[in-house]
Amino acid sequence: MFDAVARRYDITNTVLSMGQDRSWRRATRSALRIGPGDAVLDLAAGTAVSTVELAKSGSWCVACDFSVGMLKAGAQRDVPKVAGDATKLPFGDDAFDAVTISFGLRNVVDTVAGLKEMARVTKPGGRLVVCEFSTPTVPLFSTVYKEYLMRALPAMARVVSSDGESYEYLAESIRAWPDQAALAHRIGEAGWSAVRWRNLTGGIVALHAAVKPA
Repeated sequence: MFDAVARRYDITNTVLSMGQDRSWRRATRSALRIGPGDAVLDLAAGTAVSTVELAKSGSWCVACDFSVGMLKAGAQRDVPKVAGDATKLPFGDDAFDAVTISFGLRNVVDTVAGLKEMARVTKPGGRLVVCEFSTPTVPLFSTVYKEYLMRALPAMARVVSSDGESYEYLAESIRAWPDQAALAHRIGEAGWSAVRWRNLTGGIVALHAAVKPA
């Protein structure tokens, strides 16, 4: 499915998010608190747009994604790229100072297993940031947003995307995803500590941050 949407993935994301995707990437980089000398894993990196944003910090950043087609679509982006399964990452223990995953945790077949793998490849004291769709905090806004997800988003995707039907899955997966507190609980279950979150765009997206115990 992700191979099928790869060709127009970036422009589709910008259109469907009404340009908010750029600010979400900047917020993720800021929340990671990374800088020169840090090794950073960008998981579910897709076409590596997010990895390029992370690399603006001066860190050494690696894009990793299960979809080879997505990585190929971002071939022109000058960051290291590795094909990998989030539940069986092709990296050694304690390899990274920080790890992040944006809009990809919903697609990992076993959420807690994926989060445990992220902890395995992160150094003690290292940081995690999960940027993911979440639950709007204002009831009226939440109702409007859900209508957009199930009606407008798939219709718009059919016009913009290289495979519009895939975005019906996107809408359904967002609606089925746990809210902010439930996701924080899962992150803690996977062995991360100091779990906290911050809402972006009224809770449409939430940044969850955590630390690997030293």
